[in-house]
Amino acid sequence: MLALILAGGGGTRLDLGEKPLVLICGKPMIEYVIDAFTAAGHDVVIVLSGKTPFTQNWCRARRITYLTASGAGYIDDIAEAVGTIGVTGPFFTCVADLPCLRPEIILEVETRYRESGKEACSVWIPRKLASMSGCRSSYTGTVNGITACPAGINILRGDLIDRPQDELLLIIADKGLAYNINTREELDLLRTMVRDQGKP
Repeated sequence: MLALILAGGGGTRLDLGEKPLVLICGKPMIEYVIDAFTAAGHDVVIVLSGKTPFTQNWCRARRITYLTASGAGYIDDIAEAVGTIGVTGPFFTCVADLPCLRPEIILEVETRYRESGKEACSVWIPRKLASMSGCRSSYTGTVNGITACPAGINILRGDLIDRPQDELLLIIADKGLAYNINTREELDLLRTMVRDQGKP
Protein backbone atom coordinates (compact mmCIF):
# COMPACT_ATOMS: atom_id res chain seq x y z
CA MET A 1 0.00 0.00 0.00
CA LEU A 2 1.28 3.46 -0.88
CA ALA A 3 1.98 5.89 1.96
CA LEU A 4 1.69 9.63 1.38
CA ILE A 5 3.69 11.53 3.99
CA LEU A 6 2.49 15.11 4.26
CA ALA A 7 5.40 17.49 4.70
CA GLY A 8 4.22 20.76 3.21
CA GLY A 9 3.24 22.79 6.26
CA GLY A 10 5.00 25.93 7.38
CA GLY A 11 5.72 24.75 10.93
CA THR A 12 4.89 28.20 12.27
CA ARG A 13 4.00 27.02 15.79
CA LEU A 14 7.34 25.26 16.20
CA ASP A 15 9.23 28.16 14.58
CA LEU A 16 12.44 26.19 13.92
CA GLY A 17 12.49 26.30 10.15
CA GLU A 18 11.02 23.43 8.14
CA LYS A 19 9.52 21.07 10.69
CA PRO A 20 10.18 17.78 8.82
CA LEU A 21 13.92 18.47 9.11
CA VAL A 22 13.98 19.25 12.83
CA LEU A 23 16.47 16.83 14.38
CA ILE A 24 15.80 14.16 16.97
CA CYS A 25 19.01 12.33 17.96
CA GLY A 26 20.68 13.85 14.92
CA LYS A 27 18.03 12.51 12.52
CA PRO A 28 15.25 14.54 10.84
CA MET A 29 11.74 13.77 12.12
CA ILE A 30 10.52 12.86 8.65
CA GLU A 31 13.19 10.17 8.33
CA TYR A 32 11.74 8.27 11.29
CA VAL A 33 8.34 8.24 9.58
CA ILE A 34 9.80 7.12 6.25
CA ASP A 35 11.78 4.35 7.97
CA ALA A 36 8.67 3.09 9.80
CA PHE A 37 6.61 2.79 6.62
CA THR A 38 9.49 1.26 4.68
CA ALA A 39 10.07 -1.33 7.41
CA ALA A 40 6.34 -2.13 7.32
CA GLY A 41 6.63 -2.90 3.60
CA HIS A 42 5.06 0.24 2.11
CA ASP A 43 6.22 2.51 -0.69
CA VAL A 44 6.51 6.16 0.31
CA VAL A 45 5.82 9.43 -1.52
CA ILE A 46 6.52 12.70 0.27
CA VAL A 47 3.95 15.43 -0.41
CA LEU A 48 5.63 18.85 -0.21
CA SER A 49 4.63 22.44 -0.92
CA GLY A 50 6.35 25.68 -1.76
CA LYS A 51 6.82 26.19 1.99
CA THR A 52 9.30 23.31 2.28
CA PRO A 53 12.09 23.79 -0.31
CA PHE A 54 14.81 22.46 1.99
CA THR A 55 12.82 19.28 2.62
CA GLN A 56 12.53 18.93 -1.16
CA ASN A 57 16.32 19.23 -1.47
CA TRP A 58 16.72 16.66 1.32
CA CYS A 59 14.43 14.22 -0.52
CA ARG A 60 16.16 14.82 -3.85
CA ALA A 61 19.61 14.23 -2.37
CA ARG A 62 18.44 10.88 -0.96
CA ARG A 63 16.44 9.89 -4.04
CA ILE A 64 13.23 9.74 -2.05
CA THR A 65 10.15 10.06 -4.23
CA TYR A 66 8.29 13.31 -3.71
CA LEU A 67 5.83 15.65 -5.36
CA THR A 68 5.11 19.30 -4.72
CA ALA A 69 1.45 20.15 -4.18
CA SER A 70 -0.08 23.61 -4.24
CA GLY A 71 -0.08 23.88 -0.44
CA ALA A 72 -3.77 24.82 -0.30
CA GLY A 73 -4.23 22.69 2.83
CA TYR A 74 -3.78 19.21 4.26
CA ILE A 75 -6.88 17.64 2.67
CA ASP A 76 -6.46 19.53 -0.60
CA ASP A 77 -2.84 18.42 -0.90
CA ILE A 78 -3.84 14.80 -0.35
CA ALA A 79 -6.48 15.00 -3.08
CA GLU A 80 -4.02 16.71 -5.40
CA ALA A 81 -1.38 14.03 -4.80
CA VAL A 82 -3.91 11.24 -5.38
CA GLY A 83 -4.88 12.79 -8.72
CA THR A 84 -1.27 13.33 -9.77
CA ILE A 85 -0.15 9.82 -8.90
CA GLY A 86 -3.37 8.12 -10.00
CA VAL A 87 -4.06 6.25 -6.75
CA THR A 88 -7.29 4.23 -6.99
CA GLY A 89 -7.16 1.82 -4.05
CA PRO A 90 -6.49 2.30 -0.34
CA PHE A 91 -3.45 4.29 0.73
CA PHE A 92 -1.96 5.62 3.95
CA THR A 93 -1.64 9.27 4.83
CA CYS A 94 0.62 10.35 7.66
CA VAL A 95 2.03 13.56 9.03
CA ALA A 96 5.80 14.02 8.85
CA ASP A 97 6.13 15.00 12.51
CA LEU A 98 5.33 11.65 14.15
CA PRO A 99 8.87 10.43 14.94
CA CYS A 100 7.84 7.70 17.39
CA LEU A 101 5.71 5.88 14.83
CA ARG A 102 6.69 2.20 14.69
CA PRO A 103 6.22 -0.42 11.93
CA GLU A 104 4.13 -2.56 14.30
CA ILE A 105 1.58 0.25 14.64
CA ILE A 106 1.36 0.63 10.87
CA LEU A 107 0.81 -3.12 10.46
CA GLU A 108 -1.86 -3.09 13.16
CA VAL A 109 -3.69 -0.21 11.47
CA GLU A 110 -3.63 -1.97 8.11
CA THR A 111 -4.84 -5.27 9.58
CA ARG A 112 -7.68 -3.67 11.52
CA TYR A 113 -8.69 -1.64 8.47
CA ARG A 114 -8.85 -4.66 6.17
CA GLU A 115 -10.80 -6.65 8.75
CA SER A 116 -13.36 -3.86 9.16
CA GLY A 117 -14.54 -3.77 5.56
CA LYS A 118 -14.78 0.03 5.84
CA GLU A 119 -13.76 2.45 3.11
CA ALA A 120 -11.35 4.39 5.30
CA CYS A 121 -9.67 4.41 8.70
CA SER A 122 -8.64 7.17 11.09
CA VAL A 123 -6.33 6.48 14.02
CA TRP A 124 -6.91 8.09 17.42
CA ILE A 125 -5.09 8.14 20.75
CA PRO A 126 -6.93 8.47 24.09
CA ARG A 127 -6.76 12.10 25.21
CA LYS A 128 -5.87 10.94 28.71
CA LEU A 129 -2.76 9.15 27.42
CA ALA A 130 -1.73 12.17 25.36
CA SER A 131 -2.14 14.44 28.38
CA MET A 132 -0.10 12.08 30.56
CA SER A 133 2.67 12.30 27.96
CA GLY A 134 2.53 16.09 28.22
CA CYS A 135 1.25 16.52 24.65
CA ARG A 136 -1.74 18.57 23.67
CA SER A 137 -4.08 18.58 20.70
CA SER A 138 -6.30 21.40 19.54
CA TYR A 139 -8.91 18.89 18.41
CA THR A 140 -10.63 16.05 20.23
CA GLY A 141 -13.51 13.74 19.43
CA THR A 142 -15.39 10.90 21.07
CA VAL A 143 -14.61 7.38 19.84
CA ASN A 144 -16.53 4.51 21.43
CA GLY A 145 -17.24 6.73 24.43
CA ILE A 146 -13.58 7.71 24.86
CA THR A 147 -12.33 11.27 24.46
CA ALA A 148 -9.53 10.97 21.93
CA CYS A 149 -7.16 12.96 19.72
CA PRO A 150 -6.32 12.22 16.07
CA ALA A 151 -2.92 10.58 15.75
CA GLY A 152 -2.12 11.87 12.26
CA ILE A 153 -2.20 8.52 10.44
CA ASN A 154 -5.12 7.45 8.24
CA ILE A 155 -6.14 5.20 5.38
CA LEU A 156 -8.27 6.49 2.50
CA ARG A 157 -9.38 5.18 -0.87
CA GLY A 158 -8.12 7.06 -3.91
CA ASP A 159 -11.17 6.26 -6.02
CA LEU A 160 -13.45 7.80 -3.38
CA ILE A 161 -11.33 10.86 -2.62
CA ASP A 162 -14.02 13.29 -3.85
CA ARG A 163 -16.56 12.32 -1.20
CA PRO A 164 -16.71 11.52 2.53
CA GLN A 165 -15.65 7.93 3.20
CA ASP A 166 -17.20 5.52 5.69
CA GLU A 167 -14.37 5.13 8.16
CA LEU A 168 -13.23 2.89 10.95
CA LEU A 169 -12.46 5.01 14.00
CA LEU A 170 -9.54 3.15 15.51
CA ILE A 171 -8.19 3.91 18.98
CA ILE A 172 -4.62 2.81 19.65
CA ALA A 173 -3.32 3.44 23.14
CA ASP A 174 0.32 3.82 22.18
CA LYS A 175 2.28 6.54 23.95
CA GLY A 176 4.50 7.12 20.92
CA LEU A 177 1.52 8.33 18.91
CA ALA A 178 1.12 11.20 21.38
CA TYR A 179 4.32 12.80 20.09
CA ASN A 180 2.91 14.66 17.09
CA ILE A 181 5.33 17.55 17.36
CA ASN A 182 3.79 20.99 16.88
CA THR A 183 5.31 23.16 19.62
CA ARG A 184 8.67 23.77 21.31
CA GLU A 185 7.25 22.29 24.53
CA GLU A 186 6.34 19.03 22.78
CA LEU A 187 9.75 18.90 21.11
CA ASP A 188 11.48 19.42 24.47
CA LEU A 189 9.36 16.64 26.02
CA LEU A 190 10.32 14.26 23.24
CA ARG A 191 14.00 15.13 23.44
CA THR A 192 13.93 14.54 27.20
CA MET A 193 12.28 11.16 26.67
CA VAL A 194 14.85 10.26 24.03
CA ARG A 195 17.69 11.29 26.32
CA ASP A 196 16.30 9.03 29.04
CA GLN A 197 15.50 6.05 26.79
CA GLY A 198 18.15 6.39 24.09
CA LYS A 199 15.76 6.44 21.11
CA PRO A 200 12.32 7.75 20.04
